[in-house]
Amino acid sequence: MQALKYLQGYPAHLTEQVNQLIAKEQLAGLLLKKYPKPHTVTTEKALYDYVVDIKNQYLKKSAPISKVAFDNKINVIHHALGLHTFVSRVQGGKLKAKHEIRVAAIFKSAPEAFLRMIVVHELAHLREKEHNKAFYQLCCHMEPNYHQLEFDMRLYLTQLDTFGPIYS
Repeated sequence: MQALKYLQGYPAHLTEQVNQLIAKEQLAGLLLKKYPKPHTVTTEKALYDYVVDIKNQYLKKSAPISKVAFDNKINVIHHALGLHTFVSRVQGGKLKAKHEIRVAAIFKSAPEAFLRMIVVHELAHLREKEHNKAFYQLCCHMEPNYHQLEFDMRLYLTQLDTFGPIYS
């Protein structure tokens, strides 16, 4: 049985099913059946527009986003898929705040549902800094299928680690 680093904390019956899919080399097929093609958001401008559209739909009164980018330096192994940074600077007599969202570059060729899940997660940090009950309620408000997408995204990362990309 293989150690599944992206699925730690999930029940044994689920990890056993995933190990069976890996042993039979059927994980890619399962993912392709659910998510047949990658998203088309490949530029940073398109990513910014994508994030702002979601933000404007659910978090109209939240602080504006100053920058959105795909980031090659985000290390998925250290459990970071995206980052929300908040920087405060004093400019004259005013305090200026900037919010930036960075998405791991590995998700440039992932299904749109996974990109949306990561963006929703990072946008939720605009209102809730901690991963608490209110944070996950907000995530589920913006993406009702949030928890299933997070699990499927973890399967996707396992696929990438074990066999490589599923999209050419």
